Amino acid sequence: MATTVSNTTSFGDVARSSELRGRLLFLIGALIVYRIGTFIPVPGINPAEVARFFGDRSNTILGIVNMFSGGALSRLSIFAMGVMPYISASIIIQMMSMVVPTLMELRKEGESGRRKITQYTRYGTVALALVQSFAAAGALDKGGMTLVHGWPFMLTATVTMTTGTMFLMWLGEQITERGIGNGISMIILSGIVAGLPGAVGNTIESVSNGEMQGPFALLLLLVVLATTYFVVYVERAQRRIPVDYAKRQVGRRMYAGQSSHLPFKLNMSGVIPPIFASSLLLFPATLASFAGTSATGTVGTIMQNVAAALGYGQPLHLVIYAALIIFFCFFYTALVFNARDTADNLKKSGAFVRGIRPGQQTAEYIDAVLTRLTLWGALYVTAVCLLPEILVSWKGVPFHFGGTSLLIVVVVVMDFIAQLNAHLMSHQYPGLLKKANLLGTGRSGSGGQS
Repeated sequence: MATTVSNTTSFGDVARSSELRGRLLFLIGALIVYRIGTFIPVPGINPAEVARFFGDRSNTILGIVNMFSGGALSRLSIFAMGVMPYISASIIIQMMSMVVPTLMELRKEGESGRRKITQYTRYGTVALALVQSFAAAGALDKGGMTLVHGWPFMLTATVTMTTGTMFLMWLGEQITERGIGNGISMIILSGIVAGLPGAVGNTIESVSNGEMQGPFALLLLLVVLATTYFVVYVERAQRRIPVDYAKRQVGRRMYAGQSSHLPFKLNMSGVIPPIFASSLLLFPATLASFAGTSATGTVGTIMQNVAAALGYGQPLHLVIYAALIIFFCFFYTALVFNARDTADNLKKSGAFVRGIRPGQQTAEYIDAVLTRLTLWGALYVTAVCLLPEILVSWKGVPFHFGGTSLLIVVVVVMDFIAQLNAHLMSHQYPGLLKKANLLGTGRSGSGGQS
């Protein structure tokens, strides 16, 4: 049975908490720093040629890369590579941790193991950022979009963009630790939200110019609202498995068994699958696009054909994108949740699933339930990401109205609100405990007087 859960946030409570105010101000300040950095260009580029290049390719795969970077790519800023190298490195390290014995052992070592894996992820981020930045710098140089040519520009641009990516990775970690929400997700969210006013303005301009019909614009608005409502509804839904606790005796007292439940979300992987899928799909498509522009002859023709086949809205792009989303839904769920560990913990605490024998059968039952949920969750995420994308490729709707961006915005905002509520509860708990103690003291005193 699936149910929905709800949380409410009191902004008065937020204002009264000095620590929470500090976290919010740190988050806002960090995002302001990020947005300022997206307007600082890489030294040596020709802004007019870069703007013309990206203007001609706004409806290609580069448009999605630009969306995730918050417009930094189209301006060739110091944050042009964005956080995509970090996401790609995270994918590689997490996949390796499933098969490499050394990394598998690190996963079991707790906090120290996680710190070591994080260190490897940072090294991978540096390597990927260097490769992508060098490829982008070479394409810009060969494409005639620079004021300085040759190795001086390529070295400067590579170091600058790689440093920008490492700074964003550090900034995301600081937001996670000192702010509210997942830092990398908040950076991606701010980039998408920053482009929404421009996307709305372009849509209105398209309607006024006759490029887009008014009824279709209204249909687009209804699709966006319906998709947002659907995402919120599904993300709040839960599949609850009833769990009973056996009777237990403490001293001379016998305590009756209690009932609880194991909550499982339909989409346990959140926005990770579309982000991972976009990152893996955009990397070869972007390199092919840059290589096709700068290369000549047979190699250039092949690269242009590859870039066209992987273009936004193309059948091959849609098929690979859907397959990657489904794969990462199952992969990430298996990575963060272990049915065997859950069954062992239930058995140790004297709990059991109704009608299921503790131990191996409980693990198999939970795994079967989780597999079915993940299948439907993967289909839901795929539908949300692909159906609006078909509209985008069909009518040339701005990329910010795509399903991937909507899913990221809604899920990240919901996660932000959930963490905000968690911080509020942690601050309110000492006060509630103090009131409960005072009430208990008062009742004891009145009982003694009577």
